[in-house]
Formats: sequence, structure tokens, C-alpha cells
Amino acid sequence: MITEGLAKIEAESPKVVSKQMGVFYNPVMKLNRSMSVYLINAYFDKPARIADPMAGTGIRAIRLLKEADEKIESINVNDHSEKAVEIIKKNLELNKIKDKTTVNNKDASIFLLESSGFDYIDIDPFGTPNPFLDASIKRLSRNGILAVTATDTAALTGTYENACKRKYWAKPLRNYLMHEIGLRILIRKIQLVGCQYEKALTPLLSYSKDHYYRIFFKCEKGKAKCDEIIKQHKFFQEKYGPIWAGQLKDSKLIQKMLAMLMLNQQSCLR
Repeated sequence: MITEGLAKIEAESPKVVSKQMGVFYNPVMKLNRSMSVYLINAYFDKPARIADPMAGTGIRAIRLLKEADEKIESINVNDHSEKAVEIIKKNLELNKIKDKTTVNNKDASIFLLESSGFDYIDIDPFGTPNPFLDASIKRLSRNGILAVTATDTAALTGTYENACKRKYWAKPLRNYLMHEIGLRILIRKIQLVGCQYEKALTPLLSYSKDHYYRIFFKCEKGKAKCDEIIKQHKFFQEKYGPIWAGQLKDSKLIQKMLAMLMLNQQSCLR
């Protein structure tokens, strides 16, 4: 039994996290999931339709329902593993969650493409997010949020330069700036997929931590907005990249998230 945030789940807690786990759960990603809670609470003014296409144990969806319930209209939880779906259903029962949730057992991209769309889509794969970008962007609503995690930082930071060129269409930098350049390479790649569908994706919050990169994008529709995004794709020192050269964050949104966090901490101390 594992407690994270306000959620309690049954999950395997191995010494080494890998694809070979029965149902995937990574305790190191607690902050990753907490950021989803903070951002959804701060960003949405009305209840949102949320998708978790690679849910594993269901921990992210359960935390959202227990910690951001007022901002949620519905959560569609999905995993391609039948065993994971069984665990998700058990964990929903364990947390006494019955409403707002639909559980699916499909390939992540098929799950997204067969849906009618979402206001928030969370792509948190093991490795590169590339295989899931097309379907998730197609089903992302106007002014919606696309949250993307990438754990293949060895490619993005230049350990495997050719892998970065193949996956992210850019040349990485291998020095003290490698994590910021890698993050900006990843942002540009995702933005290019969005521009194919006239969806301009602007980072609201981007960071590098431990073994992963994490970005929350706001989606705006329109050719002109996409053109403005592409204008901010540039080379660093004339040979690294191309990268996203724009802002990595929305300062007002982050201040709102911090204020909510401080308020929650004060409530816990009373």
C-alpha cells in the first residue's frame, strides 16, 4: 500500500523501475504528478475533460480527483495492459471514487483518436513521447493543456547525438547548458507536430528534474499563431538545435500555483 498526496494505492514498489514491472509505478515521479494537480487547479476556470492515456496504477487520475475535483468534469483513464486496468479499478474502489471516471483498455493513440477530445491530456511514457504526440494533439481542445514527459534525456543532452537528430530533428549540445538546450529541442519538436494541425503550443511551465523533462503547453488555434511559434525556432551558437528560443514559462500562472501551494501548506499546519 502506497500513499501519495491524498491517494492510497496498491502498487509494486521495486528497487529498479523498468518496463518489466507488472504494472508501472515510479515513486520518483511524485513531483511530476503533483505539478499536474497544481497546474490544473490554477489554470482551469471551469470543469475540464481530462485524459490519462498511459495510467499505470491510476495514481495520477486518483490524485487529480481527490486534490482538484472541482476543476474536473470527467477523467478518461486508459492503459493497454489488462493487468493495469484491473489495478486501476481496484485503486479507484480503494479511494471510494465512483463518479467522473471511465476506464479503458486500449493502445494509447487509439484511445485518443476514438475519443471526442479533451481539455487536458497527459502524456507520460517510458522513454520518448514521440509515438503519442500526433494523436494527443489531434484530440486537444482549443485553450486546452498538453502535458508531456520525456525520459530519454541521453538523446536530448547529446550523449547519443544521432538519436537526437533522428527523434527530435535537431543537434544537441553536450556541456553545462545541455539540459536547457535539450528541453528547448523537445519543445520545438512538439510544437512542429502541433503546427501541422494549426495548433500553436506555447509552454506555460517547463523544467528538467532527475531523469526527465516536463512541459505543459497551452493550445491555441490558428495559422497566424503557428507562424509566430515557428519564428521563435532558432539555432544556438549557429549550430546547435534548432531550438525553441521563446519563454519557458508563464510567470503569472506559476505565481498562482505557488500561492495555492502556500495556502495548502498553511492549512496543513493548522
